[in-house]
This record gives sequence, C-alpha cells and structure tokens, in this order.
Amino acid sequence: MFPGKVSIVLFRWAGSWGPFHIRIPCGECSLTSDVILDTMAHELSAIPIHLDIRGWLSEWWRPLSKGGWHAPIVLVDGRVVSQGSALNRGVLSQSVIEAHAARFPLRGNVLFGKHGCPHCERARKYLDQTSIAYDYRDVIQQPVALYEMLARVKPIVGRATPITVPQIWLNDAYVGNADALAEILGHKVKPRSCKCSHTHSATP
Repeated sequence: MFPGKVSIVLFRWAGSWGPFHIRIPCGECSLTSDVILDTMAHELSAIPIHLDIRGWLSEWWRPLSKGGWHAPIVLVDGRVVSQGSALNRGVLSQSVIEAHAARFPLRGNVLFGKHGCPHCERARKYLDQTSIAYDYRDVIQQPVALYEMLARVKPIVGRATPITVPQIWLNDAYVGNADALAEILGHKVKPRSCKCSHTHSATP
C-alpha cells in the first residue's frame, strides 16, 4: 500500500515459473494496460494512483488469493475488479473513485446535479443568492461525478436508498438535497415534483 495513493495492480500474461516461460504476447493484456494508462491520464488525473504491472506466471499465487486466476487481472486496493478480458474503462474509474472516496472526505462546497432538474437549479439559486462559491458537477455529462456522488452518498444514506440529485456538501459537511440546503440558508420551500432519481447499484 502507498499512503495517499490508490493502488492498481495489473497481472498480465507474462513471466516465468521454473522451466515454464510465457513467450506469446497477450493482446487483451496490452489493451488493459493501455486502458489503465489512458484513464489515469484523463478521467482519473486528479486522483493519486500507484500502478504496478506484474507477470502473472511469476506470481500467480498473489492474485489467486484474492480470487484472480485468469490474466489479465486488475486489482484496485487489493480487490479484483476485472479478469480474463480487456478491462472496462468505466469499471476501473468507478473502482478507483470508490477507493479514493473511502479514504478522503469531500472538501469545500460541492453540488452534484444534472441539467434540467428544477431542484438542482433551485439549489444553485440558493447558493448564488447567498454568494456562496461552489463546485458544480453534472452527473450526466461527467460520468466520474456520478461515480463519486454514489460512492460518497451511499455510505451515508444506506445502499438500499435511491439516490436523487442534487446532493450537496457545504463547508466540508454533507447537507443532502435542495430542501435541506434551503433550511440551512433560511429559504422557504415550495413543494415541487421532479423525476430526478439516480438509483445506481450495477457495475457499468
């Protein structure tokens, strides 16, 4: 483990064990390596990550103890997230963001929302009217924002609770929805209906 960094380990079809040597390159291992590197450079660029690429045959017992037996095998913080085929980019992003969110609390003022949601617009109006600077993250246009919102809210409200937008943090503390924000800021709330639910439990 590397303090402050999320660990990604790729066991690829390579290495040796006694007289046995892997000489045939693995196309899906190469693709998986490329996916990891490109995702780290783009979607996950803000998250500190330590990447370790190992030969599967030389250390086959290490991933096996975690349930990984078919290269390419990808572990995030010691948990197998993919094996036996080219890595799904969304799976990697979600797994890394969940690991990072579990270690580090959200700081500052953040509003997770989506375009066209009246409750999101209402929350943004409350913040603007009170001159509170905040970071707005659209969970539809930015998939990593959706992964982070779910990773941070589910442990607070329970995994079985449907997650709606907006989800708001104020001064490093979780607030909740627009009504909760209105109560904190002293605004009157008018009941409205909005289909802004974002239930998400399946892996992309």
